[in-house]
Amino acid sequence: MTALKALSVRTPGLATTVFVVDDDIVVRESLDLLIRSTGWQPKTFDSAAMFLASPCDDVPGCLVLDVSRSEHDGAAVQRRIATQRRALPIIVITAQRDVPMAVRAMRAGAVDVLTKPLNDAVMLRAIEGAVEQSRIKLGIELELRDIRRRYDALSSREREVMALVVAGLLNKQVGRELGISEITVKAHRGRMMRKMKAGSVADLVKMAERLKH
Repeated sequence: MTALKALSVRTPGLATTVFVVDDDIVVRESLDLLIRSTGWQPKTFDSAAMFLASPCDDVPGCLVLDVSRSEHDGAAVQRRIATQRRALPIIVITAQRDVPMAVRAMRAGAVDVLTKPLNDAVMLRAIEGAVEQSRIKLGIELELRDIRRRYDALSSREREVMALVVAGLLNKQVGRELGISEITVKAHRGRMMRKMKAGSVADLVKMAERLKH
């Protein structure tokens, strides 16, 4: 089995989107065909600005970004994209055989730097690795969003109770801190635990730590 066919067999399917930003239409069309051949869904753009203006879907994928003829500093573009699309790994492609540029790209968050002309098998392996990273990052991001939604659904009193429970206080101590009875604390605590879907105080502590980030 060839390298390309092997990658195609392992590729998950159309839920995966590979974005391509390159001002060279020949490169865009070539990558579009290559990406489709594996079962991934390509979306191509001729500028980073066009890409950033496009809708952001919660699907696994990666971005193939050309920085050779970027209208702005390539590292700055990468940082902006990384800020807005945190779960989207970036593969930098460039026509420049420039080691310092490659180092800057990696420091700016690129998971790989490939030099044109691109080798199909190398390109697909890089995409496959980036997509796997994206699946992990996206799972973490979606989980965090869910925790935040649960926390936002708490009343102000339930949040106060949660903060004190996470700090290790017992119900009596929580009651003294808030000036309410232990029975009332238990009622607020029960509702809070159900809304947060926390099976134990340990689960709640983990969620509180996640909310800090």
